[in-house]
Amino acid sequence: MHVADGVLATQVWVGGYVATGAITAFCLRRIAPEQIPKISIMTAAFFVASLIHVPLGPTSVHLILNGLCGIILGWGAYISILVGLTLQALLFQHGGLTTIGVNAFNMGVGALAAFGFFKLRGKISIRHRDFLFGFLAGVIGVVVGLISLSICLLTSGEEFLGVVKLALVAHLPIMAIEGLVAGFATIFLMKVKPEVLR
Repeated sequence: MHVADGVLATQVWVGGYVATGAITAFCLRRIAPEQIPKISIMTAAFFVASLIHVPLGPTSVHLILNGLCGIILGWGAYISILVGLTLQALLFQHGGLTTIGVNAFNMGVGALAAFGFFKLRGKISIRHRDFLFGFLAGVIGVVVGLISLSICLLTSGEEFLGVVKLALVAHLPIMAIEGLVAGFATIFLMKVKPEVLR
């Protein structure tokens, strides 16, 4: 879901920086200093997972882990994703410098959506609740990110319609994998360290 430099219209990538700046300021006020080690660990996991790209035509796919970041970090997930993407752009030229704001927004809003959905887990009592909510939060993270990516690309020009369709199809297996990773991680954390998810 990394968008490279030179792809987006100027107003789109500038808008991405404005939106990311506003959301970052909002999220920074909602995290406590003791969350920083947890944010650092999840940033490293996100950094490594989304660095491994599988080329697919004019696009590529990779694990995102934004849903899992949202589950574990809450508001800190946006900060984690922004830092991870910035390091990837500076160190490995994944994405681009002009598109850090847009890329962080696309993946970050998915993480925040997953966080919001996962919070509903405490209000519903069903069998296998932890796995189900973890799985769906992982899927939601990818789906919301894809919707945001599609809007950014289509706002930049109708010629990106084919790329949007390909990205949506290519990320179907990623949704399932992300859901399984988040679901099993939720079960594991609930057994060994449930306070991580609070």
